[in-house]
Amino acid sequence: MYARKLEAEIVIGGERRACPLEWLDSFCMRNFTGSAEFDDTLPTGEGRLEAGLRVEPVRLAEAMSDWFTKRGKGNGQAVKVELREQENHAQRAGR
Repeated sequence: MYARKLEAEIVIGGERRACPLEWLDSFCMRNFTGSAEFDDTLPTGEGRLEAGLRVEPVRLAEAMSDWFTKRGKGNGQAVKVELREQENHAQRAGR
């Protein structure tokens, strides 16, 4: 079971939207980063993924941003990924 539930948004040219599930699947299932820590990720829907405790969301977002940009997902523009814990999950964890 994954300890963190994350929301993933992409920003391309000032436009923000949920990260497409297909992109999350490509990154998480094939994971070409060479970083074993990212093996503990599981896409669960459009703009949503779960991650293990050894995954650092900031490092994951940077790796995803770089990977998506290099694969042309931004149509020539940089892709920025922003991750945050889902609010209801983070609130329960704080109890």
